[in-house]
Amino acid sequence: MTGAAWAVKRLARQPLRTGLSLAGIAVAAAMLLDMVMLSGGIDRSFSDLLLGRGYQMRLTPKGTLPFDTEATIRGASAIVAALRREPALEAAGAVLGTSLYARRGDSLITLFAYGLQPEAQSLYQLQAGRDLASGAGAGVLLSEPAARLLGAGIGDTLTLVGRLDPQVVTAAAGRRLVVRGMVRWLYDYRGQPSVGMVLSDLQRLSSSPAEDRASMIVVKARQDSAVPGLVTALRRRFPSVEVSSVADLVATFHERLVYFRQLSYILGSMSLIVTVLLIATLLTIAVGERLGEIATLRAIGVSRRTVVGQVLAEGTALTIVGGGLGIGLGLATARYLDAILTSFPGLPAAFSFFVPRAGALAFAALVLLLTGSLAGLYPAWLAARTPIAATLRAEAT
Repeated sequence: MTGAAWAVKRLARQPLRTGLSLAGIAVAAAMLLDMVMLSGGIDRSFSDLLLGRGYQMRLTPKGTLPFDTEATIRGASAIVAALRREPALEAAGAVLGTSLYARRGDSLITLFAYGLQPEAQSLYQLQAGRDLASGAGAGVLLSEPAARLLGAGIGDTLTLVGRLDPQVVTAAAGRRLVVRGMVRWLYDYRGQPSVGMVLSDLQRLSSSPAEDRASMIVVKARQDSAVPGLVTALRRRFPSVEVSSVADLVATFHERLVYFRQLSYILGSMSLIVTVLLIATLLTIAVGERLGEIATLRAIGVSRRTVVGQVLAEGTALTIVGGGLGIGLGLATARYLDAILTSFPGLPAAFSFFVPRAGALAFAALVLLLTGSLAGLYPAWLAARTPIAATLRAEAT
C-alpha cells in the first residue's frame, strides 16, 4: 500500500476527528489566502484603476493627489498644447472635477461634475448612448445614480448651474445640456451622482473661463519603458506642478494604507501557526494511539523511513484536502469582505481590496503545503523512535 493510500485509510478510521481537523485547516487556509490577496491586492487594484485607459502619468497641483483637494492647475490649455507637441507622448488631456447643481422643479440637486477633453478622456466607460463631442451640442454624460436622482435619461435636457451664492441661493452661471449617454465613472464611489461634460463648459459654469483651470492633466506615453525618463523631463519643464507616474501614485497610496498590509502579515502568520498546531496535534495523538501498531510494523521488518513517510503522508493529505476546501472558502469570504470595505465613503466603487490572482492562489497553496508537511515532522520523529520491544511488551500486558 502506498503512503498516500495508507494515509487516507488512517484518516477515514476517525471521521469525526478528521472532519473537525479539516474544518480548522480550511478556516486557517481561507484566512491565509485572504491575507495574501489583501497584501498585494490593494496595490494591484489601484494600479489597474489608474491604467484603465492607458494613461501612465498625471500632472496635478503641488502636494496633492487627483481630486484630493480643491487646488487646480492654472493655464491648463497651454500645458496640454505643449505636451501634445512632444513626439514621445501619444496623448494628453486636462480634467476638472468640481461640484455642480441641477435644477429639478424648484429644488437644486448637488452633483459631482467632470470636465474633460473628449479626444483624451481617461475617466469613464460608455455604457449606453453616444460619447461626448466637442463644440456646439456637446451634451452631458450621466452616471446611473445621477440618472436615478434626476429622473433623466438619454435625450432629456438638464439645466445645470454653478457658482451658487449661498446667501440668496442663486447661480451666477447656468446652461441647458442634452443627455448624450450613460457612463460608468472609474473614480466614483458607490452611489455617487456624477455628470460629465466638455472641459470648457464646466469651466464656464464653475469659474471664470479666463482662469483656464484643471484638477489634473493625464498623459499617455507611446512606450511604457520611457515613462520614468519622461517623468523626470516633465518635472524639469513644468516645475509649478506635480508630475507623477502611476508607479509613484501607487507608492503614495500604499503608504497611506500600510496598516492593511501589516494586518495581512499578522493574520496570515497566525493562520499558518494555527495550521501547524492543528496538524501536529492530530498526528501526535494518532501516533500515540498507534504505538503498538507501529512497533509491530517495525518488528516484522518495516523500516523507520517507511513509518516516517506514512506519518508525513497523513499530514500532507490533511493539508491538501483542508487547503482545497480553504481556497473555496477564502474566495467566498474575500468577496464578502471586499463588499464591506469598498462601501467606505470616498473609495472608488471600481477599487478592490481583495484581488484574486493566480500568483496569489499558487503562493498561498505552496506555503500552506510546506507548512502542513513540516507540521508532521515531530509526530514522525516520535513514531521513528518508538522502542519495539518495550512497546510490544506493554501492549501484551
